[in-house]
Amino acid sequence: MKRVSGLALVALILLMGSGVASADTPVTAKQLEVVREQAKQDSEQAKQNGNIAWMLISTGLVLLMVPGLALFYGGMVRRKNVLGTMMHSMVALAVVGIQWILIGYALAFGDSHGGVIGWSDGLFGLQNLLTPDGKAHRVFPGTSIPILLHCMFQGMFAIITPALISGALAERIRFGPYCLFILLWSTVVYAPLAHWVWAVDGDGKPAGWLAKLGAIDFAGGTVVHIAAGMSGLAAILVLRKRLGYPEHAIHPNSMVLTLLGAGLLWFGWFGFNGGSALAGNGVAVAALAASQIAAAAAALSWMLAEWWHKGKPTALGLASGLVAGLVAVTPASGYVLPWQALLIGLAAGALCYAVVCLKPVLKYDDSLDAFGIHGVGGFLGAILTGVFASAAFWQAGAGSTDELGKLAEGRGTQILIQLLAAVVAAGFAFGVTLILVKLIDVLCSGFCVSAREETEGLDRTAHGEVGFDLGPALELAPEQPPHEPRAATVPPDGLRRFTVVVEGIDSDRLIQAWSDLCQSGTTPPSAEFLAVYPYVTTVQGNRFRFRGGEPQRMRENLVHLFERAVGGTVRGYVDPGAEGARNGSEATAFRAERPSVSSSTN
Repeated sequence: MKRVSGLALVALILLMGSGVASADTPVTAKQLEVVREQAKQDSEQAKQNGNIAWMLISTGLVLLMVPGLALFYGGMVRRKNVLGTMMHSMVALAVVGIQWILIGYALAFGDSHGGVIGWSDGLFGLQNLLTPDGKAHRVFPGTSIPILLHCMFQGMFAIITPALISGALAERIRFGPYCLFILLWSTVVYAPLAHWVWAVDGDGKPAGWLAKLGAIDFAGGTVVHIAAGMSGLAAILVLRKRLGYPEHAIHPNSMVLTLLGAGLLWFGWFGFNGGSALAGNGVAVAALAASQIAAAAAALSWMLAEWWHKGKPTALGLASGLVAGLVAVTPASGYVLPWQALLIGLAAGALCYAVVCLKPVLKYDDSLDAFGIHGVGGFLGAILTGVFASAAFWQAGAGSTDELGKLAEGRGTQILIQLLAAVVAAGFAFGVTLILVKLIDVLCSGFCVSAREETEGLDRTAHGEVGFDLGPALELAPEQPPHEPRAATVPPDGLRRFTVVVEGIDSDRLIQAWSDLCQSGTTPPSAEFLAVYPYVTTVQGNRFRFRGGEPQRMRENLVHLFERAVGGTVRGYVDPGAEGARNGSEATAFRAERPSVSSSTN
C-alpha cells in the first residue's frame, strides 16, 4: 500500500471504517485521489480561516488607532480645547463610517472605469456580497478573504485619514463645517486616490492608473499620509492662524495623554501595516517587523536631534518621532528587510524634526504637525520604497512569482515612478482640498470660530462640555458666563495683580523676543527671566500682566531682561490703572542705568 500522510491517512482510515474499503480490498487509485483532494480542500479552508482571523484582528487594531489619535492630538492642545480636538477624530467613525459603506467602498474598489474611479452597483450600500449561486461569500480578488471583511478593513483607513487632517486645523475650526469637510473629502479625494493605487480587476491585477504604471504603496504612504499631510497644508493656507500664533508660545496640556495615544497608535499600526498583506503570511510578518523597527529608530533619531538642538529630550519629541517612523515605513513595510526599515526610521525622525522646527520661521500654523509628520514623512517613505523595495523578499513572503512594480526594469525606473506617484498624490490632494475648504468657508459663513469662541475654548463653545472637570467651580458658574469678567478688587488668593508696560521696543519685536526667551535651549535662563517668569500670566502687545511679585522688582527685571535680549534703550512702568499696584513711586517711569548689552537668553 502506498504511504499517505496527515489528513489523507485519517480520511483513508475513515473510508475503510465505513465499508468503502476493507482489509481484503486494496485501495484503488481513484479512492486515493479522493482522499488527497479532500485533504487539499481541508488545507485551503484552514488557510482561509487563518487569513480571516488575522484580518479580523487587524481591522480591530486599526479601529483602535482612532481613539489613539484622539488622545495623541488631545494632549497636544490647550486644556480648553481637549474635548473639541478629540471629537474631530472620533466623529470620523460616524461620518466616514457611514459614507464608506454607502458609496466610498464602491468608488474606491468597484469595477474600474479607465483606472480613474471605481463603481459597482452591487457595492452600493454593500448589497451584493454573495456568489452567483448564493451559497458563499464573495472573496476579494487575489485573496481568500470575504469582500465584506476587506470593506471593513479598508474602511478603517478611510476613517482615520481625514481625522489626521484635523491636527493641522486644531483649536480654531467650527465642528459643523468640519463634519461636512470630512464627508466631502473622503468622497472626492480619498476614494479616487485609493482606486488609483489599490484597486484590482477580477483576476487580482492592478486596475488603478498609478498601480498600472508600477507605483507600489503597501499600506498607504500616498493614499493616507501624503494625502492627509498635503490636505492639511492646503487648509491652513486658506484659513487663519490661531490667535497669538506664532508670537505666543502655545503649550500642550497633557503629555500623559499624548504618550498614551502614541502607544495606542504604535500598537494599532501593527494591524495597519501587517493587515495590508491581506493574509496571515510572511509578508504580514515582514510588515509588522518593519513597523516596529522604523518606529523605534525614528523615535530615537528625533529625540537625539532635539536633545542636541534644544538641550533636552522631550516626551512630545519621542511621541512625534515614533509616529514619523511609522508613517515613513508604511508604504515600504511589506517590501523591505529589517535593516532597511531601520534606515527609513532614522531618516524620517531627523527630517520630520527639521521640518517641524521651520514652522516658526515660515510662520504657517500647522497646529499639531500633521503636514510636518504625515506629509513630509509620507513623501519620504514613498521615495525610499523605490530605493529599498525587494521583489525577492516580498515574493518569498507571499508565495508568489508576480512582479513587484517595475523593479524588473531597474531600480532607477522604480524610484522615478514612486516620485511621480508621490507628486501626483500631493498635488491632487492639495488642489482639491484648497477648493473644498474655500467653498465650505464661504457656504458655511466661516470655517473658523470667532475670536471670542477661540478665546473661551472649543469645549464649551462647540460642545457645551469640558474635557476635564477639575472642581466644583464649573457647577456653580452660570450657564452663560459674562464674556468680560469683572476683575476682583482683592484677588481670592491674595496675590497682587498688576501690569507692567514696556516701551522702547516695537511690539512685534518684543513679543518675538519674549517667545524666544520662553523656549528651552542650551543656555541657562538669566536671573532676570527666572525672577519674572513665575508671575507672568498674560502678554498683550507691550503689556505684561503679573499675578504676584513685587511690582518695582518685576519692572526692573523686565527692563534689564529685554535690554540683554534685543539691545537698545528700554523703559518700563507699572500701569497706574492696574488694581492693587497704584502708588507714586510705582507709576514713575524706570530706566536702566547700565549700558545696554545685546545678548540672547533662552
